[in-house]
Amino acid sequence: MASKQVGKVMVRLVIPAGKASPSPPVGPALGAKGVKSMDFCKEFNAKTEHIEPGLPIPTKIHIAPDRSFTFAAKTPPVSYFLKKTAGIEKGSGKPGGAPIATVSVKHVYEIAKIKHIDSAHTNTSLESVVRGIIATAKTLGIKVVL
Repeated sequence: MASKQVGKVMVRLVIPAGKASPSPPVGPALGAKGVKSMDFCKEFNAKTEHIEPGLPIPTKIHIAPDRSFTFAAKTPPVSYFLKKTAGIEKGSGKPGGAPIATVSVKHVYEIAKIKHIDSAHTNTSLESVVRGIIATAKTLGIKVVL
């Protein structure tokens, strides 16, 4: 006999702002948990309508046993901001190798201010968020300059 799910279930997805639709990845991920994906898409699109369309939004969806749901949308990933600022499509094939682009410290601090709003970074200093962004830039092959 299969065991039933007890308590809340969490699903993590990265969904473009204002463009959630019942097609993959949203539909299959929520449909497997018994949630109507169209209801989620309407709520998500309404909540993200003020954000630039297509911006990747990491989202945590908590599904209760009665199939109701709540979700929390975060800010876009650091790698998205760095690639957009540096003007590149994708990161380097060899992390830590020769840099393929450069970003100023001013841009890194602007990204840090945006990311500091996230619940994951509220108890950390802005300085440690900046250090994490610089490390991400290095793995993408982006050099941070003064």
